[in-house]
Formats: sequence, C-alpha cells, structure tokens
Amino acid sequence: MPNIAVIGTQWGDEGKGKIVDILAEHADIVVRFQGGNNAGHTMVVNGEKFVSHLVPSGILQGKTCLIGNGLVVDPGDLIKELDELNAKGINTGPDKLMISERAHLIMPYHLAIDIAREKMKGDKKIGTTGRGIGPAYEDKATRRGVRFCDLIEPDLFAEKLRAIIQEKSFYLENYFSAPVPDPDLIIGQYSEYARRLKPHIINISVFLDNAGKKGCQVIYEGAQGTHLDIDHGTYPYVTSSNTLVGNVCNGAGIGPNMISEVCGVAKAYTTRVGQGPFPTELFDETGDMIQKKGAEFGATTGRKRRCGWLDLVMLRNASRLNGLTELAITKLDVLSGIKTLKICVAYKYKGKLMENFPASLKLLESCEPVYENMPGWSEDISGFRGIEDLPENAKKYLFKIQELTNVPIRLVSVGSGREQTIKNI
Repeated sequence: MPNIAVIGTQWGDEGKGKIVDILAEHADIVVRFQGGNNAGHTMVVNGEKFVSHLVPSGILQGKTCLIGNGLVVDPGDLIKELDELNAKGINTGPDKLMISERAHLIMPYHLAIDIAREKMKGDKKIGTTGRGIGPAYEDKATRRGVRFCDLIEPDLFAEKLRAIIQEKSFYLENYFSAPVPDPDLIIGQYSEYARRLKPHIINISVFLDNAGKKGCQVIYEGAQGTHLDIDHGTYPYVTSSNTLVGNVCNGAGIGPNMISEVCGVAKAYTTRVGQGPFPTELFDETGDMIQKKGAEFGATTGRKRRCGWLDLVMLRNASRLNGLTELAITKLDVLSGIKTLKICVAYKYKGKLMENFPASLKLLESCEPVYENMPGWSEDISGFRGIEDLPENAKKYLFKIQELTNVPIRLVSVGSGREQTIKNI
C-alpha cells in the first residue's frame, strides 16, 4: 500500500476516523499532523464505539501512532484518552503512541481565553469547541508557546510559564474580567503530565525518515475538513490550523515525496457544526430526517450538526486544493428512503452561475445552489458489501459524483461498523 493522506473535504465530521481505521489494516504507521482535541473521530468495531480526539485512529488496528509537531495538545485530555483506550484493552504504550517533541501544549490559560472570548461575542461567536485550540496556535505564531521538549525540562518549563502568565493574567482580568489560573498549580499539574508522557516524546521527523527507509507504509490522518482550513476555509468560521494535504509536510516533519496518494473523505450529503454560511442547508423534514437518521451530533462537543444536500462546488474545491487521487464516500445508507435526491452542481449569484467556491462570506451567503435532481432508492443498503449489490439509483448517485469531480471513488461506507464498507469500487 502506498503512503496515503486522508483529508476531509467538507466542514469536518466526514467519517475520516472510520476510513483511516479501514486503511490502517495494510499500513504500519498512522500520523496526526494538525489540530487538537477539537477533532473527534468515531469508530465502531464489533459493535463497540470508540471516539478518539488526539490519538490517531490506527490505534485500534494495533499500528504505531504518531502525534505530529503540527498539533496543539492538551496533555490532561491526552492522558485521559490513553487511559480510556487502555481500559478497553488497546495498547497505547510508548512503543505504540509517540508524541513529537516539537508539538505545542495547550495550557489552562488558553482554555480560559477561548471560553471568555466566545462568551463576550454573544450572538457573533465563531462557535469554537472551547478547548483552547486557537489561543494555543496564537502563542505558537507569536513565539510564546510551550512545547513538549520544554515540558520535560522542569526549570525551563516553570521559567517560561511564569513569564507568559503575567501577560495572560492582565488580559484575563482586565479585558474579560475572568479568573486567572494559578501558576503554581499549573506547574504541579504539568509536572505530573511530564512524568507520565516523557517516555512517549521523540523526534517524529527522524522516526518517519527511518521508517521510510525501511519501507514502512504510512497514513497521514487529517482532522476537521478542507473548508475549515485557516487559509482556504470559510474564514473566520474555521479552525486555527491548515487542514489541507500541504500541511502534512509541516505538521509531521516530512518531505512531499513521502506522500503517494490523497484520499478525500466526503459524506453523501453535507453537514456543518457551528456558525458560518451553508448554501445547501436544509430547513425542512428532509433535513431533520438526515440529522436524526445519520445521528449527526459532534463527536467532540455533542452539538447538533446542520444538514444539507451534497455540495459538489465544495467537493471540486477540495479536490483542487488537495490534489485528490481518490474519494471515500460515507453515510450513503442515510439517504435510503428519500424519493428525490439533489446534488448542488453550481451556485447562482445575481443571475450568474459560479462553479468555484468564493472567499467572500457575504457573497457565499447570497449564493443560491443550482441543483441536479436524481432519483433515490428505498432499499436498506447497510448489509451490502459490493458495488454490484447496490440499487441502480444508488450506483448512479455515486457515478455522478465521480463524473462531476473527476475523482474515482475507492471506498463507500454504508453503516458505522468497520465491516459496513464497500471496497475497491
């Protein structure tokens, strides 16, 4: 199997965790390269549900999993996740889970700032998860961040913390009127984190380079989705990192020659959590049905996801930005029972057709979706395992996606279980 990057093509929540879990069967290493515990990847194996936020999805296949330098990591949440996986019999020891020494830490003041900002914005809030992701990336960009290599040097960690907490205290107290975390408590707490996590901390870039020389197969697991990218998404309603395949190199410390294929994951419809424009959003019974049948709640926040028709303007945009070589379509089974399906093939703005995704949110909010109607199917497809088994209209729906994106479909998910997947389309 070649080295594959798995990238979300919509606004996240596409089912990347399941796709990575399936592909990991034939891989040796799985790497997360951006984001933090604002991502939630759900996998169902033998009827048991697993939700990971920081640990790569390949851990369920017993693969070596790496947390790259492109992440911002809440060490308390990471330890909690490791303990939960261990309790279920999943090995997360230092030989299976490794953390980049260059990855940045999420600190208590990052969470405090994140929550205070959203509260102050009121109705104009962005809709963050409140996990401190944005403030941590801010400190990284302004060269005030704390990294794992700092964490395991107690004196350096305490020195850096006390220097930055003065500024954060002033900001929290005087601008937000919010409580300030106690630096002594932070030092004590993070000393325990350091003791627990030190065996896992390595140079991920060197590890991957050596693995490549040995012929190991690697999956690079993206979090969130293309249209939540800080540069190319629906800014400012985006995440704080680059979610595109181009960031794999930066976030994992590799060269582009270590990526052979790019698999874009897309739901058979479109969903979005939080605020921001959504051209194909449904506000009727069909949208409610998709939301309920698809169990569309955020894996991290539990928030109800907004649902709409499949948007191929978005999908083509993701294909171009990521250089997709293949697609994985998830939750096709959710569309069973809908008499007529709609695919958005273009936008209309002031009477003119638009086939490209605009940067301006004001323009995007004013766009009308141009739909192509397709007949639906009534059969329950969750038990089908071959493309030939699918109803004709389901096959036509998939082939239309291939035709309009010019990207071949490799996998189709027809249920939440690992086995509920049609392979080698």
